[in-house]
Amino acid sequence: MSAEQPGSVSSAWGRVADDGTVYLRTEDGERAVGSWQAGSPEAGLAYYERRYAELEAEVGLLEQRAAGAPDVRAVRAGARKLREALPTASAVGDLGALDRRLGAVLESVEKRAAEQQAERAAASDRAEQAKRTLVEEAEALAASTDWKRAGDRLRDIVGEWREIRGVDRKVDQELWRRFAAARDEFGRRRGAHFATLDEQRKSAQATKEQLVAQAESLADSTEWGPTSARYRELMSQWKAAGRAGKAADDALWARFRAAQDAFFSRRAEHFAERDAESRAGLEVREALVVEAEAIDTADPVAAQRRLRHIHERWDKAPRVPREALTPLDRRMSAVEDRVRAAADARWRRPVAESSPLVIRLRESVTKLEGRVARLRREGKEAEAREAEASLTTQREWLAQAESAGS
Repeated sequence: MSAEQPGSVSSAWGRVADDGTVYLRTEDGERAVGSWQAGSPEAGLAYYERRYAELEAEVGLLEQRAAGAPDVRAVRAGARKLREALPTASAVGDLGALDRRLGAVLESVEKRAAEQQAERAAASDRAEQAKRTLVEEAEALAASTDWKRAGDRLRDIVGEWREIRGVDRKVDQELWRRFAAARDEFGRRRGAHFATLDEQRKSAQATKEQLVAQAESLADSTEWGPTSARYRELMSQWKAAGRAGKAADDALWARFRAAQDAFFSRRAEHFAERDAESRAGLEVREALVVEAEAIDTADPVAAQRRLRHIHERWDKAPRVPREALTPLDRRMSAVEDRVRAAADARWRRPVAESSPLVIRLRESVTKLEGRVARLRREGKEAEAREAEASLTTQREWLAQAESAGS
């Protein structure tokens, strides 16, 4: 190492000259690593020593990673990059020591890499041998007549095969071809043995699949009567189809039964709801008819007002089957006739304050009220709304005419 220059600031590993040049002391002599003009020479030297401390920290981190990293490639790349940068590093400190430490790191990871490669090679050999053993077992099973046991074992071998990894790709493909050939040979022999039985079961299964498809297509039907009859026909055809394999038969029957149950459950809910709604609607309408029949026609205007209110509630009541509604309609029509007759009789009496215009408007209002009520009972809502609009206008005119004559 060179001697300290006069007037310079120095440490064991470097110095700052009077002109601000920062030098690093190495075994080969001094090397300029930078220049410091931003403050005192002491601050400059401290700055470059901190740069060294950062490099030392990086080396320490690589040493830790090298001791415990399962994959040494990243550690090796980092150590090489850092070591290559040391000769030109802008830092003041024992860079030689860092270089030696990085050399030790690289030696360690190279050793570990070699160990890992050997471990992978050994594991690959073990995996290859394991698959060869499975292939040999499969080739022995290909000649078996114990169809269930051999078939089950071949399926298990597939699962075990997938768990074995690390075999050379080319070798793996060749072993798999041998296994697949053995499995196919067993399958062909078993298929020939059960050909007759399988054909019978396949025919039954195909027939039942068609029946299931029809049953499922009917599950959402709302044609309650025809669909119920069709399900009875499908059940008869099911019984005549014969048996498929147990698993297929059970699965198809579960689907058939589920579709049938879904339809009949919906049908039961539909009729229960309809019956409940019909009972509620019938009770409401019976009460309204009784209320209408109790209307006092002594005051025709008040009677018409009460009847209109009853009609409004009648329209909002739950729906009732036409056959149940007919007798109530007749009774309500009788009330309407009675109220209309009372109004007509009053309006025909010579009343001094009633003009011909008022009489005509009252008759028009009465007719429109009857028309609106009839249309709503018949379910003709659009025509009823149109008649209601005309009725509103006629009532306004009648009110104006009565006010003018009062």
